[in-house]
Amino acid sequence: MIAREKAKRHLKDFLLYDGRGAWQDAKHLSLLCDKLEAVERGEIKRLMVFMPPRHGKSEIISKKFPAWFLGRNPEKEIIISSYSADLALDFSRIARNTLREHADSFNVNVARDSAAVGRWGLEGTRGGMMAAGVGGPVTGRGADIFLIDDPIKNLQDALSETIRKNTWDWYRSTALTRLAPGGAMVIVMTRWHEDDLAGRLLAAAKNGSGEKWDVIKMPAKAEADDLLGRPLGQWLWLDRFSIQEYEDRKNALGTFIHEALYQQNPGPAEGQIFKRTWWKFYKALPAAFDEIFISFDCAFKETSGSDFVAGQLWGVVGANFFLIERKKERLDFPGTVQALRSMAARYPLARRKLVEDKANGPAVISYMKSEIPGLIAVDPKGGKVVRAHAISPYVESGNVYLPDISIDPTIFDYIEEFAAFPNGAHDDEVDATSQALIHSKSDFKPWVGKINF
Repeated sequence: MIAREKAKRHLKDFLLYDGRGAWQDAKHLSLLCDKLEAVERGEIKRLMVFMPPRHGKSEIISKKFPAWFLGRNPEKEIIISSYSADLALDFSRIARNTLREHADSFNVNVARDSAAVGRWGLEGTRGGMMAAGVGGPVTGRGADIFLIDDPIKNLQDALSETIRKNTWDWYRSTALTRLAPGGAMVIVMTRWHEDDLAGRLLAAAKNGSGEKWDVIKMPAKAEADDLLGRPLGQWLWLDRFSIQEYEDRKNALGTFIHEALYQQNPGPAEGQIFKRTWWKFYKALPAAFDEIFISFDCAFKETSGSDFVAGQLWGVVGANFFLIERKKERLDFPGTVQALRSMAARYPLARRKLVEDKANGPAVISYMKSEIPGLIAVDPKGGKVVRAHAISPYVESGNVYLPDISIDPTIFDYIEEFAAFPNGAHDDEVDATSQALIHSKSDFKPWVGKINF
């Protein structure tokens, strides 16, 4: 009885009561509960929460807090939104079922004639909850609290200026207009990009043209002025994740994605994808490879003769990639055909010849397919920046080896193209490399035995 009464008064006690011993408390979650209670009391009108994945933010904010809030304020209304309408519906379903489970504690019941997960009400009041996807309509209902949980799905969407603009337009034209007088806005999201929804709102607040926000930023690894008072470098939830798990995840994701997902430090993609110090070098190649293959990035048809063509020969040994040979030259169509023909003839054990299915690529394949076996048209998925992000962890982890300058005196031109990407004048070698590494990892069929080189 005492636990139930405490659960009605305080959100953290409600989480403990609802979890029946399974909910794991932590300092960062206690702080989050305190801030949400301030929202419930009307003391905080604008709240942003930036935390790593799997650290309890959505469990509290989007699933349990709505049930607790409506139990205490049955006349109030909540709208929840996410990048996916299905995800918003999942949040709403859990909140509804949680409130049903604790109906006796709050003396509040979900209305039988209005219990759909997309929009459910409470018996005898106007209160309830509505779920919708970001960008979708939110009509017929206001919000005393509007919850936005991850308005952007992933890095690829975050890198799209169109999607960022659409999210911003939806927030201003739809989400804000549904707030009741004195209503609160709570945004929880991953900081993928400095120009995301949170970035624009915070920039407006800073220059005086927007509203002021309370911000809870709790990076996985403590930085200066940590909200919890952690010493620099201390991980956030060591009662749940080991130091090794945190370190392994950091190494697997690469710096850019880890900074966004786990540290909540967004940055423009420019200049942060590849660092000059990440590359490894070889002075002698391995004696044998699991596979060698060719990757070509062709010039555009409209600019043949003025744009660069990049051709590369790669070798794979276990998890490591070796750039064996590279050619970057301004070539027209006949020159491109000859360059590919020459490399294929010199390396007959390169079974696969990857050619981007753009620009002159289809014409090259059509022209040479009866002459050279193993020509594969590669459809580039996502944008150039997304593909570059996909391979950057391989480079950062030290699994990509380049020829020493004594072997290839121009190798630093290659490195500089990567360092400047995507703002540099050219990206031909970046494209050829990302094509090679992505295709190798996704479609690699091992050679029986080793290829001596």
